[in-house]
Amino acid sequence: MNQSALIRPDWTPATIALMVLGFVVFWPLGLAMLAYIIFGDRLRNFKKDANDNLDGLFASCRSKFRGGRGPAFRSATGNVAFDDWRDAELARLDEERRKLDEMREQFDAYSRELRRAKDQEEFDRFMRERRAEGKGDVPGFPAT
Repeated sequence: MNQSALIRPDWTPATIALMVLGFVVFWPLGLAMLAYIIFGDRLRNFKKDANDNLDGLFASCRSKFRGGRGPAFRSATGNVAFDDWRDAELARLDEERRKLDEMREQFDAYSRELRRAKDQEEFDRFMRERRAEGKGDVPGFPAT
């Protein structure tokens, strides 16, 4: 840590002044500054440990659920008929999701085309009104 920093977790005149000012203005600020002075050097290690633990947790979750259905969903229950039914249902749901995704893509394309046609119609109307007012053509735009 840079020991020449003005505000560092140590008993320096600046940190003491900030602590006293914090207590005068609003007591939780002074308490927070006191905690920073006492425990500030441990915060960096605490943050690093917390981040490492969360990274490990999420990495294990990602490895379990790769591809949508991981080993957690494929565990055998001991009942072969139920396991077969569950696998068939999951396959059916995957097919339904694929169909819904295709329909959404088609609708998005349809909506984009409608917006483009509406924008083109509004632009053409603007150009017709502009010509009717006698302002002439805009250079670079074709006359319609």
